[in-house]
Amino acid sequence: MTQIQLSDAQAVILSTACAREDGMVFPVTASLKGGAVGNVCKSLLKHGLIEEVSATDLNTVWRHDDEHGPITLRATPLAYSTLGITEDPEQQQDGRAETTPEPVRRRSGTKQEALIAMLRAEGGATIEEIVAATGWQAHTVRGAMSGALKKKLGLEVSSEKVEDRGRVYKLPAA
Repeated sequence: MTQIQLSDAQAVILSTACAREDGMVFPVTASLKGGAVGNVCKSLLKHGLIEEVSATDLNTVWRHDDEHGPITLRATPLAYSTLGITEDPEQQQDGRAETTPEPVRRRSGTKQEALIAMLRAEGGATIEEIVAATGWQAHTVRGAMSGALKKKLGLEVSSEKVEDRGRVYKLPAA
């Protein structure tokens, strides 16, 4: 069985759905904005981790279908096994699951991960330090902080002027 790598946003949405009694994806509790929720859900659908089902609550509609009406999304059994969750509470208590699922592996070694680590380090990081570490242009660093970190991942990036360093950007420690 091949391992499915999940982004942080995918893992949050999927684990929230699996924690619900009905396994429904909506309402999404992750702080994703714009088309990010749609992109994450499309990816999860493509991997078979969620499926489309008829919506009974109009506040949870994913899309409308002419033939089936309102459609929403629900976690599949593959989602539970990918996250290492067994659906049967007795199996969880006994610890005798029939199959041992592989642990979820998130992408590592990415520049975004390096950016987050630099911003979480004590003292934060300046644009120049991030440019040197990632090889990005300064405008790309600023865009990554405002787009990927603030808007998509919902992280609170703060900045302050520090004497002898200039503007320093920080994330709260995890």
